[in-house]
Amino acid sequence: MKSRDPQRQEGAGWLFVAPAIIVLGLFLIAPIGMALWVSLSDWSGRGSPISTEVNFVGTENYSALLAEPGLARQDLMISFRNTFYYVIGVVPLQTALALSLAVLVNGRFLRGRTFFRTAFYFPSVVSSVAISLLFLFLFAGSGAINNVLAWFGVNGPNWFQDSRGLIHILGDAVGIWSIADPPGWMTDPTVMGMSFWQWFSGPSVALSAIMMQVIWTTAGTFMLMFLAALQDLPVEVEEAAIVEGANKWQRFMNVTVPHLRPTILLVVTLGFIGTWQVFDQMYVMTQGGPAKTTLTPAYLSYQAAFTNGNWGQGAAIAFILFALIFILTTVQRWLMRDKYEWAQKKADRRLRRQQRRQHRETVNELQRKAQSS
Repeated sequence: MKSRDPQRQEGAGWLFVAPAIIVLGLFLIAPIGMALWVSLSDWSGRGSPISTEVNFVGTENYSALLAEPGLARQDLMISFRNTFYYVIGVVPLQTALALSLAVLVNGRFLRGRTFFRTAFYFPSVVSSVAISLLFLFLFAGSGAINNVLAWFGVNGPNWFQDSRGLIHILGDAVGIWSIADPPGWMTDPTVMGMSFWQWFSGPSVALSAIMMQVIWTTAGTFMLMFLAALQDLPVEVEEAAIVEGANKWQRFMNVTVPHLRPTILLVVTLGFIGTWQVFDQMYVMTQGGPAKTTLTPAYLSYQAAFTNGNWGQGAAIAFILFALIFILTTVQRWLMRDKYEWAQKKADRRLRRQQRRQHRETVNELQRKAQSS
């Protein structure tokens, strides 16, 4: 017999969700809380972080990273600069490549579509450590990439030992400046411990090799997301566009892309978060070098905690990175929002507020009439 007791039904509901709450609490909420405490303490990594020997230092770890001039702040700013160039280089290219591959393997008349889908997705399921080691051999000074470049008369660099920034190289090539003797107006003023010359270096040659590797390995995963969205596109809509005389490019831009807008937002958001958290490639391939041009916040956090034994500072870097990702992702989603849908939701909220206000005014008026009578 079905129970009609609301309290018993509520108790049964809590009983069913209790295992999930316990697991999340033990393995997610509790570690986050512990990491937050470590970022506010002077824990050295020995013993328990909640023992009486560990002292509360407040925001000293955060101040050393953000406010106080020194090596800690400089390294954090360098890692932010490197990751900024890494993000703006990887996210657009991997999104465009994933969409292109999805359109290609979604073709009705393509032979061997299953093979190509598997081949394009295969790098995404291979260990990133194994692929990183493979790229170390490919981009070595005498590796396959430089041998191919030699066919065209290009003397390839020693990729993972070259710290020159691509913007510096480009400016030197066209005669804007000299890398050996940079202009004084770019080297004298400093912002957060670095000169304009350092800020506007562009991704280094070493970082650009890592970017190519990441684009190649991640495009397959996002290709599947685009492929699922393309297969959900109503055939009638595309046929109607064909009847109207639209060519392939017009159908793609005016029919396919608007349909893919939610998927594009998802892919860009996941790519944005993933690139800001990059760690394993830097750990395996460069350890932050050469000259710290592949140093990232995630690797800097690991280095501060596990190498230097400064666990409070390592945890603080992790929380600063979390706050930065949250803010930038929110801004990115706001910039990529559907303006028409956003305007409609805003109008709906305004209408609901007016209706609630009118309802309150009506109720108040009826109460006044009742009291006066």
